[in-house]
Amino acid sequence: MQSSGASNRDISDRGMTLTILGCGTLGTAILSGILSSLSDLQNTSSTSSDDKIPSHDQASLEDVPPRIPTRFIACVTSESSASRIRKALPDQDITILQNENLRGIHESDVVLLGCKPQKVKSILGHNDIAEALYGKLLISILAGVPTSQIQGILAGATLLNNYGPKGFQIVRAMPNTASFIRESMTVIATSTPPLPKHLDSFVTWIFTSIGRVVHLPPEAMDASTALCGSGPAFFALVLEAIADGAVAMGIPRAQAQLMAAQTMKGTAALVLNGEHPVGVREKVMTPGGCTSKGLLVMEDGNLRSTLARGLEEATIVASGLGKKS
Repeated sequence: MQSSGASNRDISDRGMTLTILGCGTLGTAILSGILSSLSDLQNTSSTSSDDKIPSHDQASLEDVPPRIPTRFIACVTSESSASRIRKALPDQDITILQNENLRGIHESDVVLLGCKPQKVKSILGHNDIAEALYGKLLISILAGVPTSQIQGILAGATLLNNYGPKGFQIVRAMPNTASFIRESMTVIATSTPPLPKHLDSFVTWIFTSIGRVVHLPPEAMDASTALCGSGPAFFALVLEAIADGAVAMGIPRAQAQLMAAQTMKGTAALVLNGEHPVGVREKVMTPGGCTSKGLLVMEDGNLRSTLARGLEEATIVASGLGKKS
C-alpha cells in the first residue's frame, strides 16, 4: 500500500535481519514482543491519511529508526529448543537454525546474544565467529557478563593486527520475561564512548517496543539484573503468598490469584503514575484498621528486610555468573 509520508512507509522497505544467538526463554519473549510491536506498527503505518491516528501511535511512528528488523533468525542447539520456539510463536515467519551459529551471524545485521552466561566463551571464542561479528552490533542480555569480557573474548579469538577490539560494537541490556506481553523493564548500560546516534536510537527502540527502558552506568547492571531480570520471580512469590492467605480465609484459588494479581497491577500503576509507595500505603491505612494490623504482622516477620536481602544476594550471584564461563 502506498502512503504519503516517509514515517508511514511500509516497514518492509527498511528491514534488517536480527539474529538471536542462543534463543532461550528470554530471547523468545523478546522476539514475541518485537513481533507484536512490528505488527502494530505495520497496522498503524498502513492507515490512510484520511483516518485519524491516535497521537501516541503517531509519536511511535516518529520515533522509529530508519531501519528496523523485519527478518528474524533464532539460533538453538537442540530440536527441543526449536520446537519450544515454534510452539511459543506459531504462524510467525522465523528462521530457526540448529547448531548453525556462524550462518546465523553471517546472515544478520544485528545479533542479540541470549545464551547462558557460562557458555559465552565457548560460543564466541572462535576465530570465524569473531570475524563474522566484526563491525556488527552485538546486543548482550547476559547476566553478569560485562561488555569488556565479551570484547576480550572476541579480540582473543581474532588476529589482533586486523581485528582490534574497537571494531566490535557491543551493548549490554537487561530485560525480563514480561517482554512476551510487551511489559518488560529493560536497563540499557551506557556505553563509553557513546554509541553512534543511529545505533543508540535502534537499541532504545528495540527495548522500548517491548516495555519501558532506563539507561544506567555499567556498574549498576548486576543490581539491575537482580531487580529487573529476577524481579518477576520475586513479585510472583509475593503474589502467590498473598493469594495463599486469601485461600486460607475461604476464597477460591482462581479468584484469589486473580484478585492478588490485579491488586498488584493496580498498585504498580499508581506508583508508575507518580505516587510514592509510602503514599499509597498511607492512603489505605487507618488507625487500628485491618491494613495496619496486617502490615504489623508482615513487619514482625521481617518481610521488608528479607526482600531487600534477597535482592542483595541475587546481585552478588549475578556478578559472578560470567566468571564461570
